[in-house]
Amino acid sequence: MDNTKSLEMIPPRVLLGSTGISVSRAGFGVLPMGPAQLALPVEEGAALISYALDCGIQFFDTAQYYRTYPYLSRGLRGRDAVICSKSLAADYEGMTAAIDEARMALDRDVIDIFLMHEVRTGQLAQRAGAWEALLDARSRGWIRACGLSTHHVNITAAAAQMEELDVVFPLLNYAGLGIRTCSGPNSDGRFFPGPTSERFASAEEMMEAIRLCHQAGKGVFTMKAFGGGSLTATYRQALDYVFGQPEVDSVMIGFGRISEIDDLLSYLSGSMAPSYQPDVSRKRIHISQDDCEGCGACRAACPAGAIFWNGSGLAEVDPDRCLTCGYCTPVCPVRAVILY
Repeated sequence: MDNTKSLEMIPPRVLLGSTGISVSRAGFGVLPMGPAQLALPVEEGAALISYALDCGIQFFDTAQYYRTYPYLSRGLRGRDAVICSKSLAADYEGMTAAIDEARMALDRDVIDIFLMHEVRTGQLAQRAGAWEALLDARSRGWIRACGLSTHHVNITAAAAQMEELDVVFPLLNYAGLGIRTCSGPNSDGRFFPGPTSERFASAEEMMEAIRLCHQAGKGVFTMKAFGGGSLTATYRQALDYVFGQPEVDSVMIGFGRISEIDDLLSYLSGSMAPSYQPDVSRKRIHISQDDCEGCGACRAACPAGAIFWNGSGLAEVDPDRCLTCGYCTPVCPVRAVILY
């Protein structure tokens, strides 16, 4: 691909809510290249990041537990880019240490965006110390903006009411894969009303919460447009949905290969054929051992008996028995089932 020409394929940068941070309409999620999925050699992953920059994608998402800082550090090499990182830390000390780790590992005095990672119902109260650390880091100039990432509708809605929150990073795809919510008297996300109140939710329910965030001036960028890979076969439909939402500032797409970046550029430029459908015949279902909680929902849904408990008590897929039917995908409450 002619990288000079591809710069024209990415739409002009957009402002992320009221943050003043300008980002590319499409962002680069670096999780797939890391140890949890493709485990690319660092130089190969760094080259992929550099290629994306050459193509005009300058918004990157990572996280403390992705273990992908070496890829970004080498791939960016001081070039202009907007970096978002996240931490699962629950207390002040843990979050402060996570921010320091990112600044050192990425060789940057300031991390553009730092988030509480994957906030669930009840955790806004449980992780109050971590939130205080983010606010202090912003006031000290260590980060430019703070917020949270979540798979939950009620947490996204609660974010709209958090005056000091700058950005929210929710899960959104047309099929609603992985979207959850909690209804009840305390369902604003600060308290947990009980396990019976939590359920799977629809894409439109998440969009209602996203609209609240947008109206409140929060920056919104979304994850898992392809539902962890399960919607890749409906490539255009998946991207049409997320890029068609005016309340969404940017869309993070996970990349592991140059061809995937080229496909996105083709889509964004309008040069992709309406009939385009990527080849997913070589993709296989995997269960992320970092995310799996051993609940057994996927195992119960598998018609081929291909999912078993491994020595760690977590779900794993037998590739020789797997039909790649996808029945396990929508029942996983934590989006641990992925296709790559």
